[in-house]
Amino acid sequence: MEGFVVAFLVSFGVIFVAELGDKSQLMAMTFALRYRAWPVLLGITIATAVVHLASVGIGYGLGAALPTGWIALISGIAFIFFGAWTLRGDALTEDEKTKAERSTGSAVLAVGVAFFVAELGDKTMLATITLATQYGWFGTWLGSTLGMVAADALAIVVGRLLGRHLPEKAIKIGAAVLFALFGVWMIAEAIAELT
Repeated sequence: MEGFVVAFLVSFGVIFVAELGDKSQLMAMTFALRYRAWPVLLGITIATAVVHLASVGIGYGLGAALPTGWIALISGIAFIFFGAWTLRGDALTEDEKTKAERSTGSAVLAVGVAFFVAELGDKTMLATITLATQYGWFGTWLGSTLGMVAADALAIVVGRLLGRHLPEKAIKIGAAVLFALFGVWMIAEAIAELT
């Protein structure tokens, strides 16, 4: 039991701190401006649990790393596409807007997929792999998952508070810029790693 507690606490602390100011936290804030908080948090939790389970499997079972350069490159291109898509926008009727605000399934899916892609090859994934090579897999998985969710929940609260004071056009432009910046950042990291 002592090994579990140490793995949990170390993983929670390391991932929580690593997530502060990370692109995932900024994504959580952006999604919180568009969707209700609980579906956003659920999408983040599901994506994080899956990615971190794979991470501890790799770190604990194989002791190897993924080809993160190629994953980051593909993710970066996808994020630039997401930014352009966000900027282009879609026009919703009032009826559709009401349904979208009440719908949690589409928000959970959108957030979950975005976070899953963003976390592949990210520093928190690599940190989880590294932690899993030194600690038990279950404590590392649970601690790293909850550490990231806690940091992103903090971003959601901040995002919800800021969102009440920002016009919709500013939110759309801001989200598109963030996606594009994440994409460029990921591509730059990928090129540096691949060369």
